[in-house]
Amino acid sequence: MPRDPLIALVGKPSAGKSTMLNSLTDATSKVGNFPFTTIDPQRAIGYLRIPCACTRFNKESQCTPTYGSCTSGQRSVPIELLDVAGLVPGAHLGRGLGNKFLDDLRHADALIHVVDVSGTTDAEGKETRGYDPSEDIVWLRGEIVRWVHGNLVGRWGGVKRRHKATKAKVQDTLLGQFSGYGANMVIINRLVDSLPFNKTTPLDEWSDEQVEEMVERFVDEKFPTVIALNKVDHPDSAQNIQRISKRYPSESLVLCSAVAECFLRKLKKQGFVKYEEGTEFVDTYEDLVADGDASGGGLKPMDEKLKNRIENLRDLVLYRFGSTGVSDVLTRAATVLGLVPIFPVRNIHMLTAPGTQPVFRDCVLVPKNTTVAGVARRIMGDGPIAFVEGADGNRVSEDEIVGVGKHDVLSFKMAGK
Repeated sequence: MPRDPLIALVGKPSAGKSTMLNSLTDATSKVGNFPFTTIDPQRAIGYLRIPCACTRFNKESQCTPTYGSCTSGQRSVPIELLDVAGLVPGAHLGRGLGNKFLDDLRHADALIHVVDVSGTTDAEGKETRGYDPSEDIVWLRGEIVRWVHGNLVGRWGGVKRRHKATKAKVQDTLLGQFSGYGANMVIINRLVDSLPFNKTTPLDEWSDEQVEEMVERFVDEKFPTVIALNKVDHPDSAQNIQRISKRYPSESLVLCSAVAECFLRKLKKQGFVKYEEGTEFVDTYEDLVADGDASGGGLKPMDEKLKNRIENLRDLVLYRFGSTGVSDVLTRAATVLGLVPIFPVRNIHMLTAPGTQPVFRDCVLVPKNTTVAGVARRIMGDGPIAFVEGADGNRVSEDEIVGVGKHDVLSFKMAGK
C-alpha cells in the first residue's frame, strides 16, 4: 500500500530547523544555538492548511475531522515531517556524521531547506556576522548530489556492462540504481524524459559529465525543495533576501520567522492572544477592550514587556510579510509535490443527511496524476473494488485522474459487501 508523503527539514546546524519543526507541529524538539543540537532524526506530524470540501456543500457546521481540524472551511490535514540533524560542507564524505544524516533523507518526498537568512551563522552553524546565506543553498544541494553520485560512480562500470548485456531499458536500469532512494517509475520516467542526451547516446556510452548531469537531474526530481528563508525579522536579513531573490525563482522561496510563530502559539495557548495561523491577525486583551469589548474577549491582560514584544513582532514580521510565513512553508511543499486532498466517505448520500451528523471525517493526500484506482489502493488496500461513486452519486471510472474539485470526494464499494 502506498505510504503517506514525507517531508524532510534540512539545513546547517543552528539554521532554525528544530524551531521550524516546533512551529509546524506540537513537537518539542530540543532547541539550541550550537551545532548538532539535533543528533537523531525526529519524525513529527505537521498540519497542512487547505480549503475543505465541506464549503462546496455548505456543511461547515457539520465538518468534524477525525484527525486535524476544520474551522470555517479551513482544514488542517496531518502530514509527516522529518527533522534531520544539521548538514555541514563535506557531509557526503562523512564530515559531521554527514553520511548518516544524508541516509535519513532516502525516503523523503520533498525537502524544506531552512536557511538562516540573517547571515549570523556560518556554513557550520557557528556564530558570525555578514555571512552570505545564499552559499548555504548552493553547497547543501551539492552535498546531496555528491552523496548520490558517490554511491553510484563506484559501480557504474558494472551497471553499464549489465545494461548492455541484458539489452535493458534505460528506465529499468536507472530504477534499479535509484530505488534505494525511494524512487519509483514515475520519477524515473520524468528523469529520463529530461535528459537531453538520452535519445542520442546509449546509456553504456554516457560520459562522466553526462552521468553527473543525470544525477543532478535525479536529485531535482526526487527531492523537490522549498527554501524557507528563516529569521526574516533580523535587521541584516533584508539585504540577504534581496540577493537570494535575484538568484532563485520566487515560487521556491518562502519568507518566514519560525520563532515568531512559536511565540504566538505559546501566547495563544496561555490565553494572552487570539491568533489565526497563517494571517497577520493577532488580538490582545487591550485591543479588544479598545474595540468595545469590556471583557477583552476573555483574554489575559499583558504587562508592558509583553505588549512591546507583540508590537515589535507585528511591525517586523506580521505587517511586513502578512504572516509569520510558517504556514506557507508546508503549503509550498505540498504544491511542489502536487499533493491532492481526497475526501473519502462511506456513503455519498451522507452529505445531504439531515441533522448534525459529521461529514468529511477523513482526508488523505495523494500525488498529482493519481487515478481513482490509485486512491482506492491507498485507502482500501488491495481488496477488490466493486464500484466507486463520486459526489454527484454517479459511478466514477477507476482510470479517472483525481484533482482538486474533480473526483476528490469518493465512496468506495468493496466487492462482496
